Amino acid sequence: MKVHLDCYPCFLKQAIIALRLGTKDDAQREHILKSILNDAGKFDTSKTPAHTTTFLHREIRNLLGKDPFKDIKSEYNQIALRLYPFLKNHVETSNEPLWAASRLAIAGNVIDFGIFTSVDIEGTIERALAGSITVDDYPAFKDEILKTDNILYLLDNAGEIVFDRILIETLISLGKKVTAVVKGSAVINDSTIQDARETQLTETCAVTDNGSDAVGTILEWTSQDFQDSFMNATFIISKGQGNFETLVGSKKRIFFLFQSKCDVVSKELGLSKGSMLLKKS
Repeated sequence: MKVHLDCYPCFLKQAIIALRLGTKDDAQREHILKSILNDAGKFDTSKTPAHTTTFLHREIRNLLGKDPFKDIKSEYNQIALRLYPFLKNHVETSNEPLWAASRLAIAGNVIDFGIFTSVDIEGTIERALAGSITVDDYPAFKDEILKTDNILYLLDNAGEIVFDRILIETLISLGKKVTAVVKGSAVINDSTIQDARETQLTETCAVTDNGSDAVGTILEWTSQDFQDSFMNATFIISKGQGNFETLVGSKKRIFFLFQSKCDVVSKELGLSKGSMLLKKS
């Protein structure tokens, strides 16, 4: 996917969200925002929106001198953990736990403060369970899982990581070995090793980082160790819109689990905004 003109308002909105979280100093907010706008003409529109967003948030962190999303990430990890017993019971009492866990993992993908300033987690869960998955390759997903032993699971956001933990636990109960992948360092509210520890995912499965602070998975910006793992993986689960933007078209065997959160991605897919997808590459 490439940057569209309609991406620019979203870039600006993301910057404002980050600045409001990062400082209460209006003068500092204005200074940083103007600095970012001065660089807007340098964005490489031949690349994915995730490339631009990565540069944007690097600059914001550099100018603020901190990660503006640190506190809210921890807050939403705790909110999701409080929901864990209910979510886990929902999956375990389902007629088909893998299906239920997959659906919940997609529902959890709404927890994205790069786009939203607040999230109604419980309401989202209820709507997701009641609604349909617009692109539903679950039969192929299930078939491929039953045929594979090892799964590389690319995580997305903090908070959402608890939903992923439940799907990972379900995969492990089926005898699968799962390696979860977090970001190498902070970017927006994407999961890092700290989030994996906070949500006990490190006690559930192997967790590694991709050595990158990029939005999504921009392979050339990841570590050699991760690139080797990615290329050797026989089955990959990819969470989130950013990973979809950067990995769609890959020849690897990937299943994308996410919600289409923006107009540009939705238009590219020919779907309405907010659609849920379990999509085979």
